[in-house]
This record gives sequence, structure tokens and C-alpha cells, in this order.
Amino acid sequence: MHAWLCENPTGVDAVAWKELPTPEPGAGEVRVAIKAASLNFPDLLVVQNKYQMKPPPPFVPGSEYAGVIEAVGEGVENVKPGDPVAAFSGTGGFATHACVRADHVMPLPRGFAFDDAAAFVLTYATSHHGLVDRGALKAGETLLVLGAAGGVGTAAIQIGKAVGARVIAAASSDEKCALCREIGADEAINYTSANLREELKRLTGGKGPDVVYDPVGGDLAEPVFRSIAWRGRYLVVGFAQGAIPSLPLNLPLLKGASLVGVFWGEFARREPQANARMLGELAQWYARGLVKPVIDSRLPMTALPEAFARMGTRQVRGKLVLLNG
Repeated sequence: MHAWLCENPTGVDAVAWKELPTPEPGAGEVRVAIKAASLNFPDLLVVQNKYQMKPPPPFVPGSEYAGVIEAVGEGVENVKPGDPVAAFSGTGGFATHACVRADHVMPLPRGFAFDDAAAFVLTYATSHHGLVDRGALKAGETLLVLGAAGGVGTAAIQIGKAVGARVIAAASSDEKCALCREIGADEAINYTSANLREELKRLTGGKGPDVVYDPVGGDLAEPVFRSIAWRGRYLVVGFAQGAIPSLPLNLPLLKGASLVGVFWGEFARREPQANARMLGELAQWYARGLVKPVIDSRLPMTALPEAFARMGTRQVRGKLVLLNG
């Protein structure tokens, strides 16, 4: 097998395409022949040693991928060789093969394309867990999605519309705003050229959004929280801007609002049955055409450095996917 190996997480230049022994699955594991893998922002952070999860080197980055099961270890009963699956394992995806725990794979229904599947689990599970489970988003409510043209942002727009919410997308360019409207956003705000608070006031008749989905952090958090509706829910998803904001705690008090953490990976670990039900519902939504990953571009697996460079410019719309063969 071949894989991108990170022997010292000092940055994107620390990964090298190497030939490695093909692994054998242990008890409770499966080996997947990887057809496609997607690039997520944590994959960039982990090779820079900036992510909260710090795998011991050497490791193969790549948290999310899809392919066909080649072999199963002792005790595996839910899947078999030849089954198409998507997987989320934290590491291992930027390769031709990977071994992963069997309970970390999602069997793919007929017609689920591998490139879509590779771009599906992390972003859609994070957004569904955040909006439906943690945020209790309801039909008729107003949802604001920050960083709306990114991977989790585009997923959040589609899930918000599937639930029946009115969706306002906020993004950093007119082109990204146009994409958000194309995939279902009712309104879009370019927060680099417009006053975000004034636009939210205008678009909500002064009420503010009921739910805020924030994978960005940074200097947008406080002005948006000041705009939230009474009993609003502010979902803390991530910090793509880099800075972790500090919010005055009088704001949730004055708004009767909730500040809600969204950590899908820990939810999946602690509540595996609930997570499996959620993934099953998302697979059904995909089959019905309610959700579909937005893929910015498809590159060969050997082009990981180019993919990292594109993600670092923050110009990616949706997901970057790397393909084998």
C-alpha cells in the first residue's frame, strides 16, 4: 500500500508519500480499500500539531474516506468483504488502504457515490448533531450559518432546509454567497462588505436568528450573539478563523439564550446507538435528494500537498476530495 506519512507534525511539508506494509485487521476491525478521501480543516491542523487530538507520530492523516471492505477481523459481523462503506477514523484516510474499527464505518446504500460518501460523514453528522440534537432546530425557525460556504456550512444549510427552517447564510465573498443560495439558503450576507448585525436585524425584522451555527469563531462571535433571538441557541462548532472568542456572560443572561457545545466525535463515542440512528437518517435523506455534499474539486490522492495549499487559502467551497485510481 501507499500512504501519506507524517513522521513529525511540523506542517504540511512534513508529510511524504511512502510505500508501507498493507495492514491486517485486528479483532473488531476491517480493512478498507480506499476509493476516495476528503480533506477537512482538522486534517490541516493535525499535521501542524495545532489540533486538539494529537496522534502519536508517525501517523497517516486523513479522517474521512470511503471504499470497499477487503478483509474483516475476528468478531466483525455487521459488514463483510465487498461491502461499500464510508468511514471516519480520525487518521489513516490519505492512503490506498486503512484498517478501522468496524463500528466506525457506515454501510453505503445502493447508489451512494464514493466521492460523495467520502465527503459526507463528518460534515453532515456534525451539522445534524448540532442542529437537530443540540440546537433543537424546528420548522419555521430562523437559522444563521456562519462560514456557510465551507464543508460543515453547506451541510448545515441543507439540513436546516430539510428540517423546515428559514436559513440565512453568512460567507466572506459574493461568490460564496451565491453558492449558498444555489444549495437552498433563503438569504445570504457577505460579512466582509456588509454590517452583519444590521443585516440580521433587517432580515429578521429585529427578532434575530433562533439558532446560530458557528464553525468560525474569531471576531464574528460576539456581534452575532448580540443579535440572537430571545431563547436563541448559539452552537459552538469550531474555530476555523483561528481565534477562540471570549464572550461576555451577561449576553446569554440578557437574551435568555443558550451557548451550546457541538462535539460530534465525542457524541459518537459516548452514544453509538444514537449516532448510528442519525447516520441512517442522513443516508435516507441523501437517497431522497435532500442532502448532497458540495464538492469543490477532485484531485488524485498523490496531490495532497496541493489540496492542503488550497485549503490554507480559505477559498475552498464545500469539500476537496482525493481519489485513488
